[in-house]
Amino acid sequence: MHTAASPMPAAHRPPLHFTFAAAALALAFSADAASPDFIPVSATQSQALGIVTQRVSPAGTAAASGLPAMVSIPNSQVRVIAAPLAGVVESLETAPGQNVKKGQLLARIASPQALELQRDRLQADAQAGLARQTLNRDEQLFREGLIAESRVQASRANAAQNAAQAAERRQALALAQYSGGQTLSLLAPIAGSVLEQSVNVGQRVEQAAPLYRIARLDPLSVEIQAPLAIASQAKIGTLLRIPAAGASGEVVAVGRAVDPATQSVLLRGLITRGAQNLRPGQATAVDLEVNAAGTSAVQVPAGSVLHQQGKQWVFVSALDGKTAGYRALPVGITGKLGEAMLVSGVPADALVVTAGVAALKASWLGIGKE
Repeated sequence: MHTAASPMPAAHRPPLHFTFAAAALALAFSADAASPDFIPVSATQSQALGIVTQRVSPAGTAAASGLPAMVSIPNSQVRVIAAPLAGVVESLETAPGQNVKKGQLLARIASPQALELQRDRLQADAQAGLARQTLNRDEQLFREGLIAESRVQASRANAAQNAAQAAERRQALALAQYSGGQTLSLLAPIAGSVLEQSVNVGQRVEQAAPLYRIARLDPLSVEIQAPLAIASQAKIGTLLRIPAAGASGEVVAVGRAVDPATQSVLLRGLITRGAQNLRPGQATAVDLEVNAAGTSAVQVPAGSVLHQQGKQWVFVSALDGKTAGYRALPVGITGKLGEAMLVSGVPADALVVTAGVAALKASWLGIGKE
């Protein structure tokens, strides 16, 4: 026979799950007398239910982490190398994946039209020279009073016209990158990497047909799909990071349109550090730093947030008169920082429930009541 002070034998002790269920049931019935969003819980009940609280942290400069993004090349850094005249590809001097310097030879094209351009230029130069000689002679005759002024004016107009035509022919030959005979030598307009090759040696190409696409790959762009709540806090100059690549940069454009399907906004960033660790077309995740110091947002563990009736809620330690317990507060999600959520609607000094949320939710919803 056991005395009152003796511990109860293990065989007679109530199971732990029974104790937890009894505490939850008692908690459910005690909630009837309180306000709808207040659950009265004693210290003993809190311990039995495994409820743990944590003081919220100020948001400060927070980060919206893991935003889906796609790496791209700024349009100003891309060049397409096209055939200036129709012809046959005589040689290709580089290939995709290789780096090229500005002015480096990329390809040669054999084009009979190049000979025609050269002939036209020579003819235009000859006509321009003859027009200048004629103008010089007529000006001399005019000074001697042998011809009318109108004839000099006609000679001047003819000389100007022929000079302009000769300049046009020289410009056309220069744009064709003429290098003698019937060969066109195409040079790289910028230093960069070869992204695409569109032709093969021996292939006939038409005028303006693309041969190569080259680009400068530093810096790079990143197109970010940000939820509307986060995009509204972003601005030009907001810092961004790509932890997986050790890259960083800043936002350079904030879209004004919202995607109706995903309710996201396109943000465009420029990667100025670590771009060598990224490739165009690569899917990645971006951490976007947003300044939440001017808002009422605080940090809470993600496990503290529950979903009910189409809203997000957290439980915070509270008093209803002199009765201790927890109150359900509706919150707004404004972002994410690692495993923490950024929420609004919670006092800056609140104690938020981080464990035992399921038991409190059951009591709040009246589960276990008759």
